[in-house]
Amino acid sequence: MATITLKGSTIHTNGELPPLQAPAPDFRLVATDLGIRTLGDYAGRPILLNIFPSIDTPVCALSTRKFNEHAQSHPDPVFLMVSADLPFAHQRFCGQAGLANVIPLSMMRDRDFARDYGVLIVDGPLAGLAARAVVVLDPERRVRYRELVPEIGQEPDYAQAIGAL
Repeated sequence: MATITLKGSTIHTNGELPPLQAPAPDFRLVATDLGIRTLGDYAGRPILLNIFPSIDTPVCALSTRKFNEHAQSHPDPVFLMVSADLPFAHQRFCGQAGLANVIPLSMMRDRDFARDYGVLIVDGPLAGLAARAVVVLDPERRVRYRELVPEIGQEPDYAQAIGAL
């Protein structure tokens, strides 16, 4: 169990992020076309997982925009934006913001992804959503970088994450 904060109040996740060099847990997430995407769909490419509570909050929206900018100049890695939002919300947000370089994925059908990655918030007002985190995987699906952002309202360390790609 990890401890993070929401506006200074302590809350907890169900576990810890996968360790460095460990194989990443597989996942089944829902894309904007309502199809299922798995880790295997992105085999052979580096992956950046930007995990956050909701696309409809300022910091989550900002991180999605910033990673979209990075993805423009880094065409080989896959930039996956993961939250519990419905795929329709992801599609609306990315469409309105003109974000075409990131892939939004939803945990709408279950929270296994959040549990397996240790980011499921288990108490407080955001219980059931994902904590803010970034995980970078190498082409062999091993964890190269991980950051659990200590305060949900804080942005991730973009430079460190991009540097790990």
